[in-house]
Amino acid sequence: MAQLERKIIETSKNTPPPPFLSQAVSFNNMLFLSGSLGISKDTNKLVEGGAASEATQAIENIKNILEAGNSNLSQVLKTTIYLKDIKDYTAVNEVYFKYFNKDPPARTAFQVAVLPMNASVEIEVIAAVGNVVTSHAKL
Repeated sequence: MAQLERKIIETSKNTPPPPFLSQAVSFNNMLFLSGSLGISKDTNKLVEGGAASEATQAIENIKNILEAGNSNLSQVLKTTIYLKDIKDYTAVNEVYFKYFNKDPPARTAFQVAVLPMNASVEIEVIAAVGNVVTSHAKL
């Protein structure tokens, strides 16, 4: 039976993950990222300014992890956004659109009861690794 490689991805550009999770796992030309918070590597704390600021930092952290896994934002296939308060949906969308404004990935967003570190937003990503070509199918 052929052996398949499961590769743990970690970047020193972000704060280190807790010992019970990986920043990302690469498998079969796919990259599965753990949820990302708006944590600054400089302070090891959430950035100030609320959901929009946290979303910006979270996506910057995601970019670092994608880069470490030989991917990038244009290769993101699916995002899941967890919000502490659904009222932050519009503010987070404004930030999100700055990063995903052309051929955006599939996405789910919803409110949860609580997030780690009492964060306002957490973003989870699935991305492709390799040469990705986007096409459009309309019925």
